Amino acid sequence: MKLQRFYRLVYTLICPLVHLVYPIRVRYPERLPDGPMVLCAPHSSMVDPVLLMMALTVRRFPRFLAKKELFSVPVVGKILRAMGMIPVDRGSADIGSIRTALSVLKEGGIVGVFPEGTRVKEDTGAAAKNGAVMLASRTGASLLPVWLPRRKPVFRPVEIVIGEPYTLPRLRGGSEVYRAYAEELMRRIGLLGKEKASCS
Repeated sequence: MKLQRFYRLVYTLICPLVHLVYPIRVRYPERLPDGPMVLCAPHSSMVDPVLLMMALTVRRFPRFLAKKELFSVPVVGKILRAMGMIPVDRGSADIGSIRTALSVLKEGGIVGVFPEGTRVKEDTGAAAKNGAVMLASRTGASLLPVWLPRRKPVFRPVEIVIGEPYTLPRLRGGSEVYRAYAEELMRRIGLLGKEKASCS
């Protein structure tokens, strides 16, 4: 509850300001599922987690996986920890962060994951990592593909497209199995972007 209260405080303070710079429009908010989910979107900007927070509204409490280096930044690191964000060591198999994320999902929460694992400026960028698929498979949580534009000019509307949530079976096998499902996840996210473009 303490994490949620602090999250709501930060949300109340920063989201109206961010909305002035990046006014968002959310398409298909009714697709947001109840219960545990792994929220997955492309990542090209430091503002992406905040835009996704705004799309979920203050009633939902996502906990994003974030590179551990951010938690060493004065003030920023303390805020991230107080909001319940999960530090990840991208240079190793970070068992601690995985356990934390699994625990959040098993308790019915939301974990935000950027499947590419880093910021990518172009849609033909990095391949997806297996983390989001693994978390959803192990917990039965919904996978929620969400499309964010790579380019977000300031003071221009930013359209966020919510995809259809889906679940995965308990996956068996090695990394190749996970990789196939991770590629399918990115394919679904890409289709949301094409859908948005066709409707513009």
